[in-house]
Amino acid sequence: MTTPSQFTGDIAVGTELPPSPRVKSRAGLAVFGPASGDLNPIHLDIDVARSAGLDDVFAHGMLSMAHLGRLITRWVDQRQIRGLAGRFVAITPVHARPTCRGRVTAVDEIDGERRATVELSVSLEDGTHTITGTAVIALPTPA
Repeated sequence: MTTPSQFTGDIAVGTELPPSPRVKSRAGLAVFGPASGDLNPIHLDIDVARSAGLDDVFAHGMLSMAHLGRLITRWVDQRQIRGLAGRFVAITPVHARPTCRGRVTAVDEIDGERRATVELSVSLEDGTHTITGTAVIALPTPA
């Protein structure tokens, strides 16, 4: 397994984080709902989803945000995260195969600390973005 610190050496604008594909399943949604406190039946009950005009249930937005958080913590230690924000732009259908991605868009000196701004996204196989966002990461000072 790759440790987070291995990815922080030569960070520059354009650096891409290793993509992280995920699979959504009914079982995963059934476990995440109670664990997160989000028991909205539209995520678990196909009849409720259909009554709302959907074909099937869909994943919790915060489940995809959790996956984005995991994308970042596979890259850096969680203590280096200075900010994480996301905007929900589409639903993630059950059984979808979303992929989390990140790309460094800026490296700046802020409050005496070197930081990278990372553009984040979760996208489906057809290219639909379900979440867009950013993370701000503290980087080690170059030797």
